[in-house]
Amino acid sequence: MLLELRAENYAVIDRAVASFGPGLNLMTGETGAGKSILIDALVLLLGGKASTDVVRHGAEKAVVACVFEMTPGAAALLEANGIDSESEDEHVVLRREILANGKGRVFVNNQAATVGVLRQLAPELALVHAQSETLGAFDQAQQRGLLDRFGAVSSDAVAEAYAAWKATTEKLEELQSAEQDRLRMADLWRFQSREIEQAGLSADDEDVQLEAEKRVLSNSERLYTAAMSAHDLLYENENAAETTLGSALKHLEELARYDARFAEPAQQLAAAKAIVEDVDAGVRDFADTINSSPGRLEDIEDRLAVLDRLKRKYGQTLAEVMAFGADAARKLAEVENRDAVLVELKAKQEKDAAAYDAAAAQLTTARTDAARRLEKLAVAQINDLAMNVRFSVQVTAEKDQAHWTAHGWDRVGCLIATNAGEPLKPLDEIASGGEMSRVMLALKVSVEEGTSSGAGRKKKAPLPRTLVFDEIDIGIGGRAAEAVGRKLKTLSRAQQVLCITHLPQIAAFGDQHLLIEKTEKQGRTQTTIRVMEEVERTQEIARMLSGAKLTETSLKHAEHLIESSR
Repeated sequence: MLLELRAENYAVIDRAVASFGPGLNLMTGETGAGKSILIDALVLLLGGKASTDVVRHGAEKAVVACVFEMTPGAAALLEANGIDSESEDEHVVLRREILANGKGRVFVNNQAATVGVLRQLAPELALVHAQSETLGAFDQAQQRGLLDRFGAVSSDAVAEAYAAWKATTEKLEELQSAEQDRLRMADLWRFQSREIEQAGLSADDEDVQLEAEKRVLSNSERLYTAAMSAHDLLYENENAAETTLGSALKHLEELARYDARFAEPAQQLAAAKAIVEDVDAGVRDFADTINSSPGRLEDIEDRLAVLDRLKRKYGQTLAEVMAFGADAARKLAEVENRDAVLVELKAKQEKDAAAYDAAAAQLTTARTDAARRLEKLAVAQINDLAMNVRFSVQVTAEKDQAHWTAHGWDRVGCLIATNAGEPLKPLDEIASGGEMSRVMLALKVSVEEGTSSGAGRKKKAPLPRTLVFDEIDIGIGGRAAEAVGRKLKTLSRAQQVLCITHLPQIAAFGDQHLLIEKTEKQGRTQTTIRVMEEVERTQEIARMLSGAKLTETSLKHAEHLIESSR
């Protein structure tokens, strides 16, 4: 959900902040107030093309920014692009600066980013339907997703079958690569496998153990002297700690026979004497194990040199070296048994292809059935909006393997004819932006109503969460305008909807009503944005009904519209 949109030195806007809420957010204002400027600013933040024309006259740069609620998909995209998505408030903050000299900068969560990142985030966050463009374009992938959502169609089985077929195919292609490359790589894998095998690696921490033993052998005399000196002071010396503690313990035990308060100190001293004896035993055992053999030290150094050479070539640790050797041996075995492996892989590829074929065909059937149902709903919804159209959802199975994907082999396309006698054309070829917005509204409502009812259908979270409609009311009025308002209201129950409108019949349905005003201050035109209270909202709708001069009749009519919308 879009929470906030800011603009500074952008077109006629000096500095403005628009706050949005859940449900239907309607924006109104007099013609030329700059309503579409807000939509243009959002388009920029979702990766739209920038121009120096948007920089306010006399300013060095224009700055636009917005705050969206974080979504799992957005978090994944940020992580994939190396942008920190962790924040206490779980928001996605987008900011874009357009300098007067033509340069620009992009920031996501206050970290430098690119326009490409904004375009990746756009389909996850918002979809803008405007006169000039549909951002996060309603392309084939989005049309397929909309149909799948409507029909509660899952492509998980196809995705699993595709992954298996793809993996087998890639393995088969690898084995079928050029013979010269195959033989050269076989020689390399044979050498690598043999070199690692001849090293006789038995434990992945052998180098650590040898380094520890080397340290002991390299300092054997010093360590032996230290151990025996400690033994002498602890046990052998006439003033050794064990002897001194033993004498003191006898005296304390004698005192404890007559005074109970010395019983605990005597126990503590006995424990200390036992600790000293244990430490001395450990020191003597260590001294006995010290081997100052120069031959052993030389063997260890030679072995460590071998292990270091292997780690430089095949991995940072012996575990990685051993894994590399196993992988090289496996590849060599595949090459040496190429013919047998090829036969096995071809059989598996055919089996995987058959599994994909069955899953994809089943998916096509489900989509085709959903398309027929969606067509009927969409036509009824579209024709409610002062349009008389023919509408079709085509599901074309492109069964050639070149068109296989994890989503199936179907090409889904929405076709429409807005005038009698015209052929059906792709939805994105509709000339009128207002018609495009209304068709998209009707289609979205059809999908939402279809997914929220019906046996066995599961309600899903809509994506993107925010839908923006501009120029949706061009060429309509009266009952058609009221129908548009009701459909926007229906859609806003599941998604946040932002809409610019000139019609009071639509404005009456808003959950939040923003007024865009143009004023003149110190000889400069400025645009301001504010959320209206209930009384102001009634007056604004009355203005839309009667013009600049409010009348008692227009006010009552405005109140009636608002009451009816509820």
